[in-house]
Amino acid sequence: MTATADFIIIGGGIAGVSVGARLAKDHSVILLEAEPALGYHSSGRSAAMLIENYGNPVSRELIGMSAPFFRESDEFGPVPLVKPRGDLTVAYTGEETRIASIVDEGKGMESLSPEEARELVPALRPDRLIGAAFEPGASDIDVEALMQGFSRQLRDRGGRIELAAPVEGIKADGANNNGGWVISTPKGDFACGTIINAAGAWADRVAVMAGANPVGLQPKRRSAALIRLPDGMDASGWPMTSGIEDRWYCRPDTGRLMVSPADADPVDPHDAWPDDTVLATGIHHFEEAMAIEVTRIEHSWAGLRSFTPDDVMAVGFDPECEGFFWLAGQGGVGICTSPALSLIAAQLSTGQSPQGAGELIARLDPGRFGKA
Repeated sequence: MTATADFIIIGGGIAGVSVGARLAKDHSVILLEAEPALGYHSSGRSAAMLIENYGNPVSRELIGMSAPFFRESDEFGPVPLVKPRGDLTVAYTGEETRIASIVDEGKGMESLSPEEARELVPALRPDRLIGAAFEPGASDIDVEALMQGFSRQLRDRGGRIELAAPVEGIKADGANNNGGWVISTPKGDFACGTIINAAGAWADRVAVMAGANPVGLQPKRRSAALIRLPDGMDASGWPMTSGIEDRWYCRPDTGRLMVSPADADPVDPHDAWPDDTVLATGIHHFEEAMAIEVTRIEHSWAGLRSFTPDDVMAVGFDPECEGFFWLAGQGGVGICTSPALSLIAAQLSTGQSPQGAGELIARLDPGRFGKA
C-alpha cells in the first residue's frame, strides 16, 4: 500500500529534519533517509559553531537570523543549544592589512595584539605573530541536541521518518489530476504533492531522477583529527583558533584538540573518509603555528560540504519541474543557518512569502542556475 503525504522530504540531515519539523505543524510529512541514522554524512560529522562573521554575505545574513533561536529559544527544552567559545583568527608578518579588514568589516569583532592573542591561546608561537581578530560572541553548537530537537518535533507533530529508505525511483503521478509524485524505495512506494530535495551531496542526483535539471552541486571534503594535548595543558577555555591563510584550525573537544586542515577538495558524493596526506599537511601547518607536537592521532574523520556554482544555497521551487522544491548547497553552514533557513523553506514551499526577505529569497532562488 502506498503511503501518502503532502510533503516528502528526501534527506535526513539538518536541512531535512528542520524543514520537516516546520512543515509538520500544519501538513502531513514523510522524511526518507537512505542511511540507518539521521545526520549520517555531513550533519552528524560537523564541529559546528555559531560564528556570525563566517561565510559569504547570504550565509552571514542567515546565521544572524538564526542566532536568536540558538541563544534564546527554549523550544527544545531548558538545555542551551550553544555555549560560549569565541573565535580567534591569527595573522603573521605581511598579513597586517588582511587582519585589519576582517576586524573593520566584521560584526562584533575585536582587534587583539600578539600578547592578547597568546593570553587566550598560550600555545600560539610568538614568531612572526602580529595580531588577531576575535569574535567573542562565537559559540559551540550542540549539534546532537539540535538534530534530536527537530526530529522529535517532527514526530510529535505527526510526521513520519523512514530510515534505511534510499530513493530508487521518482515519477510523476499521472493518476493524480492535481499532480504529484510517487517515490520508490526498498520500503515501498510513497506519494506526495511536493518533494523537498534536502539530499545534501546527492541532491543533483535526486533532481535528475525526478526529471529536473541539476543546479551543479559540488561536494567538497572537510577532514579533521582528534589529538591528545601535552601533559598538564588545559585547552578547555581556548577559543576556536585558525590561521588567516585558512590552512588549519583547531578547537577544544572533550579534553582533546580537534585539528582540521580546512580542506575543501572536490569529490563525488560518497561516504567520506580523510585523506592521510591532506591531514598530515594540515597538522604540519598547525604545528608551525602552535607549540604542540602531534605525535599521535586518536581519531580522524571527514564529511562532505556541498556548494552551488556561486556558493549560495539553492532554496525554492524548481522553475521547470512542478512540485519539486530545492533545499541544498548549504556549503558548510547548514547547522548554523538551519533555524532561519528551515522557516524560509517551509514558508516558500507552502506558497507564503517570508516577510521582509525579498532580496534574500531572490538570491536563494534555484532558477538562477538555468541548466547546469
